[in-house]
Amino acid sequence: MKQLKSLFSIFFFVILSMQFSGCASMGESEISEADINAEAEKAYAEIKAKSKMSQNKEWKEMVQRVATRIAQASGENFKWEYVLIESNEVNAWCMPGGKIAVYTGIMPVLKTEAALAAVLGHEVAHATLRHGMQAYARAKKNNYWGLIAAGASIVGGELLCKTENCKKLAALGGVAAGFAITFLDRKFSRTDETSADRAGQIYMARAGYDPSESLKLWERMNAAKGGSEPPEFMSTHPSDQNRRNNLGAWLPEANAEYARAPVKYGVGRMIQ
Repeated sequence: MKQLKSLFSIFFFVILSMQFSGCASMGESEISEADINAEAEKAYAEIKAKSKMSQNKEWKEMVQRVATRIAQASGENFKWEYVLIESNEVNAWCMPGGKIAVYTGIMPVLKTEAALAAVLGHEVAHATLRHGMQAYARAKKNNYWGLIAAGASIVGGELLCKTENCKKLAALGGVAAGFAITFLDRKFSRTDETSADRAGQIYMARAGYDPSESLKLWERMNAAKGGSEPPEFMSTHPSDQNRRNNLGAWLPEANAEYARAPVKYGVGRMIQ
């Protein structure tokens, strides 16, 4: 029975890959944004169903209000959703189409509501700038056999997973695992990360949060490394010094946005 289940899972990923990849000559434009957002919605539903949701009322309310403000500041008409997942991971993400998750492990590192706005601004920017969608489309186009192998890795548990995050995503099974490994465990380019930093700083300022808190955020993130491996959230990001230099250089523009914000929250509430 277990072997049959394994074969079925691999077959499922073959079909899923063929559905989106077709043949080697397929162009990114043939994979529509609506299709990718629909895949994200399915994966997000499975992740929510199979993850432990946080019961921390104060943190949940903070994530909801900050994410709502950032979403509005982005100007995108996505089908936004936000959840707080109980996990020690120092991480947060936004799938194509506006599906957001924050892990409780990042909250104590952030210290302030405005730092959460900086994180969510960055992650939302990846979605509004279509970084995840483009990466997923390329994966569907260029990684046909890789997706089949990913299906095998899900069946085998840890065959191809190199990170703890990947292993957790693989354990989800089904559509969630295929999408999450392809999207959430893929790394954005440094160029994408830098452009998301810049847009994210604008979003947080536009939402009424002091953009200077974005610089302090990365000092806290750096301290969270504690001389060991960086948190998953930071693993492919620009160097701490480059990031702070960039955010500092962009601060006048962000401050101008902050000055125009109809309501100013400053650094917001402290995270206890």
